[in-house]
Amino acid sequence: MKKAVVMIMIVSSLFLIGCSTHVHTVGTGPQTGVENTARQYYLLYGLVPLNSVDTAELAGSAANYEIQTQVGPMDAVINIASAVAILGLVSSRTVTVTK
Repeated sequence: MKKAVVMIMIVSSLFLIGCSTHVHTVGTGPQTGVENTARQYYLLYGLVPLNSVDTAELAGSAANYEIQTQVGPMDAVINIASAVAILGLVSSRTVTVTK
């Protein structure tokens, strides 16, 4: 029983660590609350980017905004499905720009 509890704690902590969020504030931060979101895809466990998310394009003409990158719920589904189907070769991360 103790082994099962320890294993559950280890696995759950790995999920929490994997859902880290990075926030970068440009200028004085968001002013209007308008959000634009894009998904960044990677190959080989994040080593090779498959596409490029241009945060300047997502921000448009705004001089003050916030960039948030995270592994969200949909990214977790994509990552788990990839791990099961194609040995985890494809992973994703969500990039959100709030103006």
